[in-house]
Amino acid sequence: MLTLMPKSKIEETKPVVFLVDDDPAVRGALAFALELEGFAVDAFANAGECLAQAALPEVGCLVIDFNLPDMNGMELIDSLRSRDVRLPAILITSHPSRQLRQSAAAAGLPIVEKPLLGEQLLEAIRNSIANEERRLH
Repeated sequence: MLTLMPKSKIEETKPVVFLVDDDPAVRGALAFALELEGFAVDAFANAGECLAQAALPEVGCLVIDFNLPDMNGMELIDSLRSRDVRLPAILITSHPSRQLRQSAAAAGLPIVEKPLLGEQLLEAIRNSIANEERRLH
């Protein structure tokens, strides 16, 4: 069962990005780049690993690959939402279909397309965390 960390612990730590991507090269490179940008990163190879996480902070961001081996990224986000995890989420994927774009938009989820070039993912993460912090305070 996922639980939220108390706010006092969050304020003492870096913003956390929960990264779920089954490609070890992508996962490692993204984790490294995000840590260089000042984020704490918890990286998972699949949805099951993420769902087994005991505690998630109230402020942070989920970065989830759409194409995961055990369930797709939208299903993972739905599963997290059913457990009352309200962290903002960003889908990353290559060549999203029109249907996926529509489903993500309806759920309020931005999509950042692979290959992850430039600052688009970093900007999406920063905006998501800033919006969540404003919402909580």
